[in-house]
Amino acid sequence: MMQKIYNAKMPLLDETSYFEIEIKNGIIQRLNKHNQIEARDELSFYQLTGENSEQENGWDLEGRIVLPTFADIHMHLDKSHSLPFVGNDSGTLEEAIANYKSAAPQFSDEMIKNRIRKTAFSALKYGTTIIRTHIDFHTKSDIDTTFRGVKMALEVKDELKEIIEIQVYPMLPYHPYDEEDRKRIRQVLELNIDGVGGAPHISEKPLECVDEIFAFAVEAGLPLDLHTDESDDPTVDTVLRIAEKTIEYGWQGKVVVDHLCSLSAMNESKAELVINKMKEAELMAVTLPAANMYLQGRGDKGLVRRGITRVQDLIKKQVPLAAASDNVCDPFHPFGRADMLQIAQLTGYTAHMGGKEDLIELLKMATITPRKIIGKTEWGMREGERASFVVFDSYSLPSLFAELTESRAVFQAGTWSSVVKVNIHQAVLKNPEAFYKVGN
Repeated sequence: MMQKIYNAKMPLLDETSYFEIEIKNGIIQRLNKHNQIEARDELSFYQLTGENSEQENGWDLEGRIVLPTFADIHMHLDKSHSLPFVGNDSGTLEEAIANYKSAAPQFSDEMIKNRIRKTAFSALKYGTTIIRTHIDFHTKSDIDTTFRGVKMALEVKDELKEIIEIQVYPMLPYHPYDEEDRKRIRQVLELNIDGVGGAPHISEKPLECVDEIFAFAVEAGLPLDLHTDESDDPTVDTVLRIAEKTIEYGWQGKVVVDHLCSLSAMNESKAELVINKMKEAELMAVTLPAANMYLQGRGDKGLVRRGITRVQDLIKKQVPLAAASDNVCDPFHPFGRADMLQIAQLTGYTAHMGGKEDLIELLKMATITPRKIIGKTEWGMREGERASFVVFDSYSLPSLFAELTESRAVFQAGTWSSVVKVNIHQAVLKNPEAFYKVGN
């Protein structure tokens, strides 16, 4: 089937031109560039959500913005929308961890799967087609609770594979391991997981925890994606040990470090040392502005720190840096909607990025850069690639960031996904009791 899109504005390819996109059987055949909008007599943007969206047709976007679909490479799908059952009175990271761990045995298989579905559908509605999710793996819980989140995430990953790619990263324990811990870890590594996660900086023995997690990842031949130094304390610097182990094992290009909040609390000389070490080890990074603004700086009086990492410094040093959603409606972050355009806007707020080139960089941090970090070579917007893009009801980058328009059309897998398969309430409506009721 041949489909054509006219007068598309594609700022990540060329900020000043307009494009005609020719798609056949889901593959971009040609991109024709022109300098001004060309008058067309085709279906409009607003007809993308109608019956004609499935037919062989052309659509005139009249200069609306088209971007690659988003890649949200740091989420917690198992925890999402758990806020009604797990509170956080202090608003601290420590209470969120403790409360969720305590509540986890109450959640049924179907409840977790429905939460994952709900957030995945919401993400797709807003234009995300790739998600990397970190899943709790508490080895001190009963065996069912330990494995439930990972198993349910893997089931939904398979269920939704035709419309959204989900990568599953179990978070290995942060406490010192005993033999039962190691037995369960080896069992989870035998599942169809995509990589290894963890949060060694909150361990009572953080450096030893880094060493253990690396040993397991290397043994299994899996990449690492670690919560790293999510703290206001400038002395928390496990990223240095992570960089050392990355070089020691030859794991360069396979290790991602997330949060890096303490990097902002460090003085300039230490921060420069850390970033240089990250660069040497070829570490890749993710900033999580929404959750970090909410959780960090809780102990500050007067001038409260923003909580996020040194975004501009990392970019200047050419450390690959993506932005991501992190938590959605849970005790770690009670807000959010899995909208990466909103996350890009929040990154702009917190990192003081609002200029013309900044806006381009922010969009790359939500689309192209995360793809590179997880090893994807296609954008979904170049000739010969499988088409995967979002059309926004917006005509300029300033208006895109200012309005965060919800009028979007998502094209991927050869069709308009936002039309034919996305209903963010679908999982709830099928079995509302399974979503809202705690317990098996």
